[in-house]
Order: sequence, then C-alpha cells, then structure tokens
Amino acid sequence: MFELTATDQNTKARRGRLKTAHGVIETPVFMPVGTQGSVKAVSSGELRELEAQIVLGNTYHLFVRPGLDVIRKFGGLHRFMNWDGPILTDSGGYQIFSLAKLRKITEEGAHFQNHIDGLPAFISPEIAMEIQATLGSDIAMVLDECPPWPCEYDYAARSLEMTHRWAERCKAETERRREENVQRSTFNAQRPTEEGLPPMVFGIVQGATFEELRRSSAQTLAAMDFDGYAIGGVSVGEPEPEMMQAVEWSEPHLPKNKPRYAMGLGTPPQLIELIARGIDMFDCVLPTRLARTATAFTAAGTLNLKNAEFTFQTGPVEEGCACEACRGYSRAYIRHLLKAEEILGLRLLSIHNLHFYLDLMKRARSAIEDGTFSTFRAQFVGSYQTRAETL
Repeated sequence: MFELTATDQNTKARRGRLKTAHGVIETPVFMPVGTQGSVKAVSSGELRELEAQIVLGNTYHLFVRPGLDVIRKFGGLHRFMNWDGPILTDSGGYQIFSLAKLRKITEEGAHFQNHIDGLPAFISPEIAMEIQATLGSDIAMVLDECPPWPCEYDYAARSLEMTHRWAERCKAETERRREENVQRSTFNAQRPTEEGLPPMVFGIVQGATFEELRRSSAQTLAAMDFDGYAIGGVSVGEPEPEMMQAVEWSEPHLPKNKPRYAMGLGTPPQLIELIARGIDMFDCVLPTRLARTATAFTAAGTLNLKNAEFTFQTGPVEEGCACEACRGYSRAYIRHLLKAEEILGLRLLSIHNLHFYLDLMKRARSAIEDGTFSTFRAQFVGSYQTRAETL
C-alpha cells in the first residue's frame, strides 16, 4: 500500500506513494482538517481545485454530531460531505484528552460527557473502530490516551501500557471486521467491487517527553504490524525542541516501509524540519484558524492583513501565488473585507493559506525527487520569519 520512490541523501526526507480505496496519496502530504466533516469556510469543490489529496475528519465530533445514524443513512462520510478523495479519521483520543474535566479513563475505555449537551458517552477501542468503519475512513487511527504536558514519568508509563493494550484491541477488532468482510464477499456476488482496498489502521506512538518510553512505544507498535504509524502527544503545549525530540526518539524505531504521520503539526518551517526527520504526513488547523484572525502565510512569514500598512496596497497577498485570492484580489480589498467582517475575507484567506501549505508539500516532494531538498530546506526555513504574536 505504501511505496518509497525517492530519499534524500543528506537527511531522512522521503518521497512516497500511499494507495487507498479512494485514490493514491503522494507524500510528503498535508491533510486539511475537516473535524466535523467540513474544512472550515472551504467547500469540497474548492478543496479539489486546491489539489488537496486527503482530508481529516474526527471520530469524536462526528460521533456526537450528527451521529452515526445520519452518516449511515448516506453510506459514509465521503457521500455525506461530497468528497470523493481519501479521508483519515482521528480516533478521538486527543479530543477526549481535551475534555479532562468531563471524562474518566478506565481500562475499558473513555467515559465522558459530550461537549454538545453534556450527556454521558463512552468510547472503547472497539467502538472507536466501529465508528470509523461506519464513517468509511480510508485511514483509521487506534484509540489512545494522550498524556498532558508536562507529566510525571510514572503517569506516562502507565498511560503508555494502556495505550498499547488498546492498540492490540483495535488491531483485533480490525482483523475481525476484515474477516467478516471477506466472508460476506464470498457469499454475496452483488457486493460492490469499487470499494477497493480495505481501510488502513495506524498505530499511535506515545510516551510524552521520555526517550525510553518513546522508543518502547515505537518498537511495541511496530511489532503489531499496523498499516502505518503516527507520532502522537506532540503539539500539546511543549516547547518546540521537546516536540522535535519526541519525533527524533520515535522515528528510528518505525518500519521504513510504512508511512509516518506527525499528528496536529505544525507551522510551515516545522513541517519542513519534520520532513527532514523522516515524517510523511501532517495535519494542522493553523491554515484556516489563523485565516479567521486575518493572518496570511507567505514565504517570508505571516502577515496580519488588518494592519493599516495594507490599506492602499494593490498587490496580492503574495506575489507569484496561484491561489484564487491572489489571482483576483488585492491586499487592500481583503483587508477591507476583514475589517468590515465580511465572510468573503476569511474565506479568501482560508483558501490562500491552504494553498500555501499544499504547495509547500508539492515543492518538498519535487526537491526530494531532484536531490535538492537540503538546499530547499535551508532556503525556506532561513527566509521564513515567524511572528509569534499571530501563532
């Protein structure tokens, strides 16, 4: 399902191709976040125009609203949201982590009050896989516990042991469902063949900020032979050096012939640095979230288009950008829309920011193929200025 097509000679950067039931994904890849079955302010048609290859949905949010009965009525999330490309779904572990005051973690699973109406709910490893099967995910994530930052070693170790037991249960449930599907197809000649490949399941490496635990987690999950591997528990408040270190501790122990996914990351320079560390897949809310605060991504860093300096500027958000916002609208006009709180302003910035991230991945793929990734990395990271007040 995953094929490496090129590697960089000076770093761990990889160029690959991941085959799913809804299409081939060229890696490194950025996945726009569509938590509730929608990438905020951007339609499925616009995502296709942006050449997005895969989008991310969230098990917890879609389980709570609209609920599985609705998704089931439409035959899955693809048809429900009018998206015919691949979909990866997070298992909900991070969202359960964020509900610290409303949940209780046990060996059985996660008991919590949902954030919509406060009603009690429960997700176990088996239920997480059932939900993702109902959604029709091309890539499903195991249920894990995401420990907070900072946390004590003893807590992280106990949490990790349970996460590994949950991963085993997710694996067993997946294999049970695959066997059922094989048996069903044997006896049902009318079963649609266009479903193609079975859904993939990724394990999630945890271990907080402890090298021994990160190494143990990666090795334990690798032995379970998942279809791919995510590095979780990063971007939960820790400083960037600790985030990078968690990836560096995990990556060497993951199979080279399986895709690697850094969950919830990151800024553009972070993505390039993580590609250099051997990561293939990324998701992050920053492109659309910062668009809603009038922040635009450019090769030189971020711009706050509400600033007065842009009032009379006739040029695009970024010279040479091929996105819809830059092809047809000036900085001055987009600033006007944002100041007037017109929805079009944040939509145009969302489109621009997504284009920036997706195009950055396209450039990284080309650089790896051409053997120029190290030069590309140095030039991009060196010229990008992060304005901390916007992030």
